[in-house]
Amino acid sequence: MKVLFAASECVPFVKTGGLADVVGALPKRLRDLGVDVRVMLPMYSAIEPKWREKMEHVLFFYVNLGWRRQYVGVEKLVYDGITFYFIDNEQYFGRNYIYGYGADEGERFAYFCRAVLESLPLIDFVPDVIHCNDWQTGLIPPMLDIQYRKLEQYKDVKTVFTIHNLKYQGLFQIDDIEEMVSLGELAYTADSLEFYGMCSFIKGGIVFADHITTVSPTYAQEIQTAYYGERLDGLLRARADSLTGILNGIDTVEYDPETDKAIAVNYTADTFEKKAGDKIALQRQLGLQENADAPIIAMVTRLNSQKGLDLVERVLAEIMSTGAQMVVLGMGESKYEDLFNWAQWKYAGQLSATFQMNHELSHRIYAGADMYLMPSMFEPCGLSQLISLRYGTLPIVRETGGLRDTVLSYNEYTGEGNGFSFLNYNAHDMLHVIERAVSIYHEKKDVWNMLARRAMQGSYGWDESAKKYLALYEELTAPKPEKPARKKAAKPAAEGEKKPAARKKTAKAAEEPAQEAEKKPARRRAAKPKAEEAPAQEAEKKPARRTRAKKAEPET
Repeated sequence: MKVLFAASECVPFVKTGGLADVVGALPKRLRDLGVDVRVMLPMYSAIEPKWREKMEHVLFFYVNLGWRRQYVGVEKLVYDGITFYFIDNEQYFGRNYIYGYGADEGERFAYFCRAVLESLPLIDFVPDVIHCNDWQTGLIPPMLDIQYRKLEQYKDVKTVFTIHNLKYQGLFQIDDIEEMVSLGELAYTADSLEFYGMCSFIKGGIVFADHITTVSPTYAQEIQTAYYGERLDGLLRARADSLTGILNGIDTVEYDPETDKAIAVNYTADTFEKKAGDKIALQRQLGLQENADAPIIAMVTRLNSQKGLDLVERVLAEIMSTGAQMVVLGMGESKYEDLFNWAQWKYAGQLSATFQMNHELSHRIYAGADMYLMPSMFEPCGLSQLISLRYGTLPIVRETGGLRDTVLSYNEYTGEGNGFSFLNYNAHDMLHVIERAVSIYHEKKDVWNMLARRAMQGSYGWDESAKKYLALYEELTAPKPEKPARKKAAKPAAEGEKKPAARKKTAKAAEEPAQEAEKKPARRRAAKPKAEEAPAQEAEKKPARRTRAKKAEPET
């Protein structure tokens, strides 16, 4: 089995969100299952020199993109047993940002999709499955079906398209995209790439891929509803038989409190009490009051409305009044950066905010915090709650998407649970759950420690999910017998001559026995008077009567 992952980001080379973690971890588990899996990414300028220095130049070629003839360099790096290919073009990827800002985003990733498909025969790796991820690779399935499928190298290639976040769709002017990719007018109908007058890259993936996956079972159901479906719910319901929710995992080697080199003190579920050392180290680093008894609530997140930050803003004063400390790490919308900038001045020593992507600091926060707050409006899967569980930091989440699939709220009557949750997207519902968690932390330390140890002992890796992906790939690529072949195989040898004879009779073949050939016309002639000759006789009688009447008049 040969699988190519096409994606816009991947750990450890470049990361803006959870997609990078998935593409960095899942291929390794598939490799362990015997899959020849490789990954293809854009060669961003943000990729650090330490990685560039290890790359091997494979080849270069040119692709047509409308009137443009663009250079495609292919660089190769083997890391952790996985072969990575990087598509190099300074015009498109040599910028000081990954994506999300340029006016030519459609052109950049139309180019990337074209380069992925054109490079396959040249790098001598034509996969059984191309696994596409999010809108940036959404043109690969339609390009493959419309323009490449008839070519020998591509005729058996299957596609899987994974929706990591349906909100980001890649919408661009139809004329601009068609001028570059030349898919033809029929590609931009309502049942294809057209989406409210625009060309939708993500819709291209959903319509043309052989199978669609998303990153949790609950999110797969949610996106088929109007509330979560981002106006694509009808299409997703139509493709429900080809839509599967497979829960994301995390890299349990990278995120392991027993061996993590980024944290101050290593610990396990059996030595959970050592976690207090990481709390003190985090408080000292971030300028918080050093107090082992003060619970720390953490958020490592993109600062945008999806993440429920408007709920936090609404009740921030009440959260601080519980005596808990808060640590925020992330980048995003300026209004939320302004909020937390003000908050760390207002609650100096109690709240810290850092506006950057800092991998090492995120590890220290997961290890040093006691609670992890994730009140998302929607959350396709979420990896942060899985990482926090791995570190014994109990999550407080809203019951949506993957959060609902992975966090079970503590039930004080049965003792079940590994965190805390609330259902309604409501600031005071969230506040009530935070107050409950803080109360248990202070007043029922034995319960808290039991829940934290249980959380650390959970299974959060990719093993089971990788097996589900492999089963999906195998199902897609399994040879499907053709119907005519099945009919021929079912013919008994003894009847092999009789059935062709029957076909010959039906076709009035010359080889038909003379006796039967005579009988058939006879039967047809005998049948005609009932349906055809009888009306003809009546038609003859009527003119006869009219003729006799005309002749009678002159005689009188």
